[in-house]
Amino acid sequence: MRARKARDQQRLDAGQVSSPKELENLQSEIASLERRQRVLEDAELEIMERIEQAQREAETLAAERDAIGRKAQEVQEARDAAWAAIDAETESLRAERAAIAAEIPAELMSLYEKIRAERDGIGAAALSQRRCEGCRLQLDAAELNHIRGLAPDVVVRHEECRRILVRTAESGV
Repeated sequence: MRARKARDQQRLDAGQVSSPKELENLQSEIASLERRQRVLEDAELEIMERIEQAQREAETLAAERDAIGRKAQEVQEARDAAWAAIDAETESLRAERAAIAAEIPAELMSLYEKIRAERDGIGAAALSQRRCEGCRLQLDAAELNHIRGLAPDVVVRHEECRRILVRTAESGV
């Protein structure tokens, strides 16, 4: 468009146009080309502004993505550290349980494991303030009197949930 305008202007300036009608058409075409050029330049400026805005948004989003990536990495590292701590604690508790289980008679351990398998992983429960902590039911007075009369080394089972009751200072017996 610029080349055509320059060529038409050169013809006009050089006096190559002799007819007034052709001269008028040429001037009209040059004016039309100038208007069209202004419209296209305005559109080009608008597009450039949109490109700049899109680039700023892209940079902002890239920075946010990087920040989220760093945060995700931190969270994953914290999660992994927590899992490692849980695994270490679990292993420590397993070792402690194995040491305690070694001291318990095999027959009692077998009974405990059987009840544990039947009762959602809980084979023994504390008797605390007249309540079985396994099933959360309160024992009646007759059952508590029966337990009071038993020797401390007798294995006591709760009639309702069949778990082994562990008598403690808070048992109320």
